[in-house]
Amino acid sequence: MTDSKYFTTTKKGEIFELKSELNSEKKEKKREAVKKVIASMTVGKDVSALFPDVVNCMQTDNLELKKLVYLYLMNYAKSHPDMAIMAVNTFVKDCEDTNPLIRALAVRTMGCIRVDKITEYLCEPLRKCLKDEDPYVRKTAAVCVAKLYDINAQLVEDQGFLDQLKDLLSDSNPMVVANAVAALSEMNETNISGSMLIEMNSQTINKLLTALNECTEWGQVFILDSLANYSPKDDREALSICERITPRLAHANAAVVLSAVKVLMKFMEILPSDSDFVSTLTKKLAPPLVTLLSSEPEVQYVALRNINLIVQKRPDILKQEMKVFFVKYNDPIYVKLEKLDIMIRLASQANIAQVLSELKEYATEVDVDFVRKAVRAIGRCAIKVEQSAERCVSTLLDLIQTKVNYVVQEAIVVIKDIFRKYPNKYESIISTLCENLDTLDEPEARASMIWIIGEYAERIDNADELLESFLEGFQDENTQVQLQLLTAIVKLFLKRPSDTQQLVQQVLSLATQDSDNPDLRDRGFIYWRLLSTDPAAAKEVVLAEKPLISEETDLLEPTLLDELICHISSLASVYHKPPSAFVEGRPGLRKSLPARNDIGGSSIPAVVTTSQAAVIPSQESLIGDLLSMDLSAPPTTYNPATAPSPSVDLLASGIESLLTSDLNSVPATSAASQSSIGLIGDIFSVPTPSSYVPPKQIWLTAESGKGLEITGTFSRKNGIINMEFLFKNKAMQPMIGFAIQLNKNSFGLTPQRPLQVVNPLIPGGSQEVSLPLSTTGAVQRMEPLTSLQVAIKNSIDVFYFACIVPMNVFFVEDGQMDKRLFLSTWKDIPAQNEMQYTIQNILCNAEVVVQKMTQNNVFTIAKRNVEGQDMLYQSLKLTNGIWVLNELKIQPGNPNITLSLKTQALDVAPGIYQAYEAILRN
Repeated sequence: MTDSKYFTTTKKGEIFELKSELNSEKKEKKREAVKKVIASMTVGKDVSALFPDVVNCMQTDNLELKKLVYLYLMNYAKSHPDMAIMAVNTFVKDCEDTNPLIRALAVRTMGCIRVDKITEYLCEPLRKCLKDEDPYVRKTAAVCVAKLYDINAQLVEDQGFLDQLKDLLSDSNPMVVANAVAALSEMNETNISGSMLIEMNSQTINKLLTALNECTEWGQVFILDSLANYSPKDDREALSICERITPRLAHANAAVVLSAVKVLMKFMEILPSDSDFVSTLTKKLAPPLVTLLSSEPEVQYVALRNINLIVQKRPDILKQEMKVFFVKYNDPIYVKLEKLDIMIRLASQANIAQVLSELKEYATEVDVDFVRKAVRAIGRCAIKVEQSAERCVSTLLDLIQTKVNYVVQEAIVVIKDIFRKYPNKYESIISTLCENLDTLDEPEARASMIWIIGEYAERIDNADELLESFLEGFQDENTQVQLQLLTAIVKLFLKRPSDTQQLVQQVLSLATQDSDNPDLRDRGFIYWRLLSTDPAAAKEVVLAEKPLISEETDLLEPTLLDELICHISSLASVYHKPPSAFVEGRPGLRKSLPARNDIGGSSIPAVVTTSQAAVIPSQESLIGDLLSMDLSAPPTTYNPATAPSPSVDLLASGIESLLTSDLNSVPATSAASQSSIGLIGDIFSVPTPSSYVPPKQIWLTAESGKGLEITGTFSRKNGIINMEFLFKNKAMQPMIGFAIQLNKNSFGLTPQRPLQVVNPLIPGGSQEVSLPLSTTGAVQRMEPLTSLQVAIKNSIDVFYFACIVPMNVFFVEDGQMDKRLFLSTWKDIPAQNEMQYTIQNILCNAEVVVQKMTQNNVFTIAKRNVEGQDMLYQSLKLTNGIWVLNELKIQPGNPNITLSLKTQALDVAPGIYQAYEAILRN
C-alpha cells in the first residue's frame, strides 16, 4: 500500500490522537504516527503543538524514523527555537553514532536548522565530522560549513573551519574534494568583503584535477567552476590545466561539457593566440558544442545561448559548422530564432551563398515571426559581408515581388539600412519600392519608406506627391512615422524649394500647432527657426552626410561579453545579463577574463600598431624609422583608476611619485561632455560634430582645370579619413567620367572606393562628394610630410594638383595610453627627441582644452595643478602606429599655452603642433 493514505484523513481531534500515537510503546505505531504528522505538515496543517512529542521520537535506532523526525525539526525549529534546543543533546549524541549515515544525517540537519542558539552547539560536532573516518560524513560536513557560513560568517572564521575545509581539498576521496570545492565557491559568492576566502595555488589545483576524473558529474561541475576562478601563474601552467580538462569535452552531461568549455575559453585568453595548442584547442571545442545541438529543444536552447557568446568571442571555433545551425522544420520557434542569430554571426564571404539560400527558404515559411527575422537576417548579411550585398538586394527584391504584406514591409526596413551602409550604390531599386507604398501599414516600414523618399528626393520625380499622400493622415500616424515625415519633407524642401514651399509649411504647422507630442513639436520648432533664419545652415544640418551604419549593432559590449564568458553554463549566459542584474542581495565577486599575455609578474606590454604596408623608404630620411618601427605587442587599455598624476618635469627624479600621488582623473571618453550635442544630433538624424575639420581651400582653379574648379578639405569620421570635395563646372559643356588617383605619400593614403560624381556635372552646376580613404597604400616620404599629390580625370582632361593633409586626421581612436606605460615611454624617449612650442593667443581653460582635444582623439592621461598652473599630460597615436606624448602648461589669465611633445619620430612634431593650434583656435 502506498503512503497516500496518510494524506486522506479528515478526522476531528486528530492532533490529540496523533499525540497519543507518538507516545505509544510500539515502534511501528510510533513510525506511522510520525508519517501522519509529516503528511499533515506537507499539506499546510499546523502540527507545531506536537513538537515535544515528535522530538521524543528522536531516541531511536530506526534510520527511517530518525529522518522523518529531523525533517519535522527543520521545518518548525525556526518558529519554536526554545523547543528546538531540546533536541541538541540528541544531535550531539547522533554525531558520534557508530552508523556513518546517522552521523551525516545529524550534522546535515543541524546545519539546516537556522537558529542562532543551536548554532553554538553545532561547532564541536561539525569539527569532529570534518575529520570523520567515513568520506560520506566528511562530504556532508563540508556542505554544512557553507550553511553555517551563511548563518554566521564570523563564527566559521573564528572556529577555524576555513582551514579544515582547505584540508579537505587534499582529501583522498574525490566526492569529499568536490563538496569542499562547492562549499568554498558558495562562500566566496556570499563573501561581503569581495576577496577570495582561500587562495588556490598550483598544488591545490593539481589535487582538484586528480579528483576530477573520479568524482560524479556534478562533482566535476563544481571542480571545473572552481578552476575557472583560478589564474595560472604562467603559460605553461595554463597549458597543462587545459590538457587535463580537454577530455571532459567528451562527457555525456551537458553541464560538464559547458563548464569545461568555460575554463578553456578563459585560459585561451592567457595562451599566445598564434600558438599551435590554441589552434588545436579551437578545433577540439567545435564537436562537443555541435553534439549539444542534438539534445532535446530545451537543452538546445541553453546550448545555443552559450554558443552565441562563444561565437562573439571566438568565431573561428564554429566557422566550419554553419550547417548544424540550419533550422529544422520541427524546431520550436525559440530555437529557430536563436539559430538564425548565430548563422548571421558566422556568415562570411566563404559561406554567404549557402546562408542566403537558406534564408530565402525561411522567408517562405508560415511562421510570421520567423519569416520577419529571416528577412532581417538577409539585410544583416548584406551589411556584414560587402561582397554579398548585391546578391542580398536581389534576394530582397524577389521577396518583395511575392507581395506578401509582412515580407514586403520587413524588406523595405532592411533595404533602408543597406542604403545607409552603401550610399549611391543600389538606389536604382527605389522605383520598385515606391510601387509597394500603398501596402505599408506598419509604423517601422512606413517610416523607413518615408526616410528613403526624403533622402533620395532628387531622384524621385513625384517625391512631393508621395510624401503628401502620407501627410493626409498625419494625426493618425505613429510618432515614429510623424517624426520621419517631418524630416523628409524638410529635406525635400531644401533640395527642391521652389515647388514644395506649401508642403513644408503644412507639415511644420501640423507638427507645432496641432500636435501634443513634445518630441515632434520641438523638432518642428527647430526646423522652423532654422529655415526662417538661416536656410544655408539648415541645409548643412539636415542634409549633412550620414555616418555609415555599423556591421554588428547587436554585439554585446566587450567587457560584458568577457564577464558572461566567465559565467558560461549558468543562468547569466542564458539571459545574456550579469548575475547582479537578476540576483537580489549581495552581488558577490565580479568575474572577467584575464588580460591577454599579462599573467603574474610579466612586464607591461609594449605599444601596438595596426598592420602597415610594406615600404622601402629612403635610408637617409627619418621617415624610414617612423614607418618601420617594430611596435608589435598588444594594445593597452586606458584605466582611469591608474592614470598618472603629472608633475612639472616628467624627467625629474620625482617621476615615480606620479604613480602614487593624487590626481584629477580625466574621463575616458568625451561621451558625457557631448551628451547635449548628441541629443541635437539625434533630433536631426545627423552625425554629432566631433573632430576639427579645416575650412575648404581651392585645390584646383577653374583656369588650371579648364573650367573645373575643385575646393576641398579633409575630415575624420567614425575612424575613417574622408577627402571632402566641392566640384564646380564653370565651363560651357557638361563633364562626365570622373576618376581619381593618389600618388605615393608619407602615410599610405589611398581611396577606399572609386570617386562617385553624379554624371553629368552640368555647366554652372556644383556637387559635393566625400571620398573615404584608407592608409594601406604605398608609402613614400613627402616634403612637407603630409603633402598629397592628386590626379583627377574627367571627359575633358587629366588635372594634377597637390594639397596638404591636416595632421589631426591621422589621430586614431585607440590613442589612450596606460598611465604606467606613459611614464615608462616618456623616460625611454631620449631628451633630444623633445620639442617645445608656444601656442599664442588661445583663450581656453584646461577643461575646454581637454574637451576639444578628446574630440580629436588626443587623450588626456592626467591633469594636475602645480602652483596655480594647470598641467595636462596627453597621448595620441598616428595611423602608422607612431605614439606622441604631450605636456601642456596652461596659466590662468595667460593667453599663451606651452606645448612640449616627445616622440621617436621628430618629423611629425611640426604637424602635431599645427594640429594643436588649429584645433584650439577653432
